[in-house]
Amino acid sequence: MKLSTPRWWYRRHGAPMPLTRFLLRPLSWIWAAVTARRIARARPAAVDLAVISVGNLTMGGTGKTPVARALLARLRARGLQAAGLARGYGGSEQGPLLVIPESHTAAQVGDEPLMLAADGPMFIARDRAAGAELARRCGAQAVVMDDGHQNPSLRKSLSLVVVDGETRDGEWPFGDGAVFPAGPMREPLAAGLARADAVILVLPDGLDAPDPELAALFAPKPVLTVRIRPTGPPPPGPLLGFAGVAKPWKVERALQAAGAALVDFAPYPDHARLTASDLRFLRDRAEALGARLVTTEKDFARLSPEARTGIATFPVTAEFDDVAALDALLDKALRRWGRP
Repeated sequence: MKLSTPRWWYRRHGAPMPLTRFLLRPLSWIWAAVTARRIARARPAAVDLAVISVGNLTMGGTGKTPVARALLARLRARGLQAAGLARGYGGSEQGPLLVIPESHTAAQVGDEPLMLAADGPMFIARDRAAGAELARRCGAQAVVMDDGHQNPSLRKSLSLVVVDGETRDGEWPFGDGAVFPAGPMREPLAAGLARADAVILVLPDGLDAPDPELAALFAPKPVLTVRIRPTGPPPPGPLLGFAGVAKPWKVERALQAAGAALVDFAPYPDHARLTASDLRFLRDRAEALGARLVTTEKDFARLSPEARTGIATFPVTAEFDDVAALDALLDKALRRWGRP
């Protein structure tokens, strides 16, 4: 969603703005009730391919898209014709359609689909069942449905939820458990976990094992751990970073951890489209600091070809700690689809 994520969402205890939380509680109850009713009343459509859903229990910033990208790569490495499937949030196209990186823009198909389309077939559709059917007709044997956990329109072979495993500095991935807008949850934790086959826990580099208290919440669901790591060193020299993602502070941390000479960082709301004025500010600020601009692949995808000039990217990848466990989950999805 396009929002500036409040840091107080992720505080379990002693969070600031308690009055704001109190006032937002009734809206949270309405949000949770509407979500639960929509899911309960749904009649998922069946499409003849494996459908692997990758979703969130929270509003974003978990590493879901890199995980979806890694799953697609793994399926393709196993010889399957695998395609991505997304709603195309932020784009004007309704779909279903195949994303063509050379001719589509983020304003048409959304930033994440445009980014994923660089790796292989990527489809967008407001109607996910229609999108899956188009993918099947185009030869796909499996689709990885990005951001699909609260979308009940398509029968799933495997439902995975991605959780941010970073719990330092008083932050907790679920905050105090409040549902949006009083907290980060898309739905109550128990309801979301009940529909999941497994949890993908994203751990920061330097943390050997997940927080035991956090991991205990997911029992008896299988938990796979993954690391979001840069694919290479950051650009050399002084850098001014910027990012329009759900948790921009994590991009800043990642750049610093990778050894970037970061002199400043500009956060923007998730999926933010930078205006000409925004870009002028960033370029002027970088020039004043003697720095080069650097951003995420997702943010870079939203920029026009002209606006990309002189801006470096900081690509990352999701690496599973236990690839055999991942393959076991993918095997489960294929068996549910009816293929050995």
